[in-house]
Amino acid sequence: MKRLEEMLEGSPYVAYLYGYPHKTAYRPFAPALSLESVWAEERRDALFLYFHVPFCEMRCGFCNLFTAAGPKQDVVDGYLAALERETHRVKDALGTASFARLAVGGGTPTLLDVAGLHRVFDLAEKVLGADPHRIPVSVEVSPETVDAEKLRALRARGTDRVSMGVQSFIEAEVAAVKRPQKTAQVEAALDLIRSTGFPTLNLDLIYGMEGQTVESFLFSLRAALRFSPEEIYLYPLYVRPLTFLGKKSRAWDDLRLSLYRAGREFLLAEGYTQVSMRMFRARHAPDAAGPVYRCQEDGMVGLGCGARSYTGQVHYSSEYAVGSREVRSIIASYSERTSESFGQVGYGFRLNGEERRRRHMLLSLLADGVDFAVYRERFCSDVLEDFPELLELEAHGLARREGPGLVLTAAGVERSDLIGPWLHSEGVRALSEEYAWR
Repeated sequence: MKRLEEMLEGSPYVAYLYGYPHKTAYRPFAPALSLESVWAEERRDALFLYFHVPFCEMRCGFCNLFTAAGPKQDVVDGYLAALERETHRVKDALGTASFARLAVGGGTPTLLDVAGLHRVFDLAEKVLGADPHRIPVSVEVSPETVDAEKLRALRARGTDRVSMGVQSFIEAEVAAVKRPQKTAQVEAALDLIRSTGFPTLNLDLIYGMEGQTVESFLFSLRAALRFSPEEIYLYPLYVRPLTFLGKKSRAWDDLRLSLYRAGREFLLAEGYTQVSMRMFRARHAPDAAGPVYRCQEDGMVGLGCGARSYTGQVHYSSEYAVGSREVRSIIASYSERTSESFGQVGYGFRLNGEERRRRHMLLSLLADGVDFAVYRERFCSDVLEDFPELLELEAHGLARREGPGLVLTAAGVERSDLIGPWLHSEGVRALSEEYAWR
């Protein structure tokens, strides 16, 4: 493990940890595992259900998500047919299951037409038995693909949270990251969303774009607040391999930390509560409803090419790529799969006991903190003995004892993208470092 002191001398932006282990640590299983065996010992009373739509109208210059731009209708139709086969096969393997959350992401789900959106919700509700009107439902949308009819369909099917990646309300800034977005179109889409009556609107903004300043970032934040979003996510710009920006050679000043601090101070002054490094919640946001879901403990059923599924001992997905040719090839292979083939799990990561403990610790720490008693009850050991490196965070003022456990300080929260990778196991780090991007 690299010394924390050395890492603190460099950039706080190492990598965004939204799950553990990272997908670059996944490898082929030989032989493949049966779907039934993977889920055999998993609790199924509070699962997260996720559908992936790997299509966008365009590909932004910073995007390394699994998505293909501008697909033809026959490609979309073939994909949805395969998604239906996969969903039925997963239902056979899961048997009786209850879902605590439903999300449709991508890509851009609203690239689908209204019939396509209903088709996805039918798979969730009529095949898997999830009731979108009784659990939180989130759908990602884009300014270019939403219209009144699609929004009414989403609301009628139980969607209570809509998330839109605006990135910036200044056209020159989004143009710098190869996103030909018109601010008037964004504002019209937001007016439509608000008039449709979704209880929660989330807006994503990016800081660190070429030409961006503290003043221009605050301008975008003020513009966002005109629509009273219940949630705002602030994402630092990452320049990743094989993306448009990753292929573009240029020197640029790293203003991300100063931009983050200015954005955080502004949102706190406006009455928002900081939930994590990225997430801020408004005072008027509705309280969480429905069954409790804890990502550290409960499983996830990911459906569609590019989606990931989590059980206690196995994480799995389709193979991953960024390059357009490779992405299209993986989608084409997925669309040709038979129902029988969806009963095989061929690519992912097996979590041993140490990795399960590490995952719980990491996801807890970067969310609302590590509860010592919860950890001890689950693993019959002490988290500070299992992971003494947590004491280093405390010694450097990045974490503190609070209530039943350990939480990040404000200095620790703003370094979440450094702390997460620093706490990876040596095995996961080695796999990620040797991963060949394609």
